[in-house]
Amino acid sequence: MSADELSPNSSGAHAWAVEFSALAAALESAKTGPEALERIVSAGVALLPAADMVSISLRRDDGSFLTAATTAPLAARLDELQYVLREGPCVLASRRAGLGMFASSDLGADPLVRRWGPAAVQEGVRSALAVGLFAHEDPPRVGALNFFSFTRGALDDVDHDAAVVLATHAAAVLHAHEEAEAAARENENLREALRNRDLIGQAKGILMEREGIGEDAAFAILRSVSQRMNVKLSEIARTVTDRHGEL
Repeated sequence: MSADELSPNSSGAHAWAVEFSALAAALESAKTGPEALERIVSAGVALLPAADMVSISLRRDDGSFLTAATTAPLAARLDELQYVLREGPCVLASRRAGLGMFASSDLGADPLVRRWGPAAVQEGVRSALAVGLFAHEDPPRVGALNFFSFTRGALDDVDHDAAVVLATHAAAVLHAHEEAEAAARENENLREALRNRDLIGQAKGILMEREGIGEDAAFAILRSVSQRMNVKLSEIARTVTDRHGEL
């Protein structure tokens, strides 16, 4: 069947599949988490052309937010205003149960954003849509994918499913990035533990040779000095190995 023979719905689904296929390839080639998130917001403009700007907001452990990716400086400024006011699409979406979705077709008159909304209108932004990251998880969520339009009601008829799937991609990127960071930390901790073990072994060997004592006695000396000086055992061992000619 040719593209001309497709129904409107199937044509939209085809375009949807093409965009997400391209996004999957782009995400696979991204070298870092931030780079992948930048590609997601770019895909957001392609998938929801009614949106003039797209951003991703993330919630820190202390409850504050940051903008991790955006297609326009104005979106970042509007996000910052949300964080200051504790009000706006990303804040509301991150707090809502279910899909965690917030939509407003007229920000200047929406009582849910009575402070942020008029400020957005002053910047020319009239409507917004936000989808919380990790749908169906208990709020507060880790953030939201935000869409902004300069036209009142422009986002009313957009494909919310596409927005939700895109938010799912963003959540998956964040999860993978967090796992990679955790693995890197674990590897570094392991390497540090091995380095410390070697240092302590060298320090014990020096004490054993100098004092004519056994391994347990040498370790007891290192531990006693560490406790007395309130300094890590590995640092005491480093001092012994680095300055053994002076001791």
